[in-house]
Amino acid sequence: MPPTAPLLRFFFFFLFLSGLIVFSAINARAYQFREAPQFYNSPDCPSINYDDAKDYNHETSICSDDAVHMAMTLDAAYLRGSVAAILSVLQHATCPENVNFHFVASASADAHHLRRTIAHSFPYLRFRIYRYDDSTVSGLISTSIRAALDCPLNYARNYLADLLPTCVRRAVYLDSDLVLVDDIAKLAATPLGDQSVLAAPEYCNANFTSYFTPTFWSNPSLSLTFAGRNACYFNTGVMVIDLQRWRAGDYTTKIVEWMELQKRMRIYELGSLPPFLLVFAGNIAPVDHRWNQHGLGGDNFRGLCRDLHPGPVSLLHWSGKGKPWARLDANRPCPLDALWAPYDLLRTPFALEN
Repeated sequence: MPPTAPLLRFFFFFLFLSGLIVFSAINARAYQFREAPQFYNSPDCPSINYDDAKDYNHETSICSDDAVHMAMTLDAAYLRGSVAAILSVLQHATCPENVNFHFVASASADAHHLRRTIAHSFPYLRFRIYRYDDSTVSGLISTSIRAALDCPLNYARNYLADLLPTCVRRAVYLDSDLVLVDDIAKLAATPLGDQSVLAAPEYCNANFTSYFTPTFWSNPSLSLTFAGRNACYFNTGVMVIDLQRWRAGDYTTKIVEWMELQKRMRIYELGSLPPFLLVFAGNIAPVDHRWNQHGLGGDNFRGLCRDLHPGPVSLLHWSGKGKPWARLDANRPCPLDALWAPYDLLRTPFALEN
């Protein structure tokens, strides 16, 4: 075989891979979404007087404690999921006009395209987009078991207290690969007690030790981090966060310090989750499991179909490798993907032609 043959094969593979990346980016930009219906408050909802209600625009910063503040990241790759999640929140909210959306987007993203897309599908939505500098965290990210977990935007939740206005004292953080089938105000009203900074469903039957390396557990100065704490796994895709307490305790710095240590000695494997566990596990307020029926995307390697956990459901979360929109497009959906489909506002090719 000529010595140039392997080089040629690599060259053509590189061209093919580059083409896939470009096609994916163009395809994401080409997404067009239908306009969602407008949703109205029920008569019993608290009335919120916005100072600029007459001259309202989508960049208005809203500070009312009577509003539900929802935070979510926004990017082209997961935009379809984000739009579905927004629709599900509004559709099941008793007071949808009192839900304010805080979107975090990479500073390098096309914020105009993202803003226009959200405003087109939800003309009456109160939202703001915050620009997040990827360089803030890019040097701290360690490779994990799945490339999607290494995206800098996946770490934006660490910086919500810095990004959102200081007048926003509490927020519900949600991932983009989920839908609600219950009123978000119930989740937002989760009691945090006198000291807890965040609330999330805990899963104490999970093997907590597996989230950290033998290097971590064999080092007493590190493993003693959890001494006196009933530390359990929790999923950071659904959290109620007291931003005032977060700011007062400088918890962003605490998370960053663990990430800096991870760069010096590998103490965990799974992306942005372990630093949250190191700082908060055992010290969070409980939330009923119905608010995060997670893992519907399967594991991080194959994304196989999974069933719901036993019990009632208020939120369906396709955490894991398999995303419902991708499986539906490939005509290989899992049974539970049919529960996500009604919230999909993507215009079909037939609809675009007409």
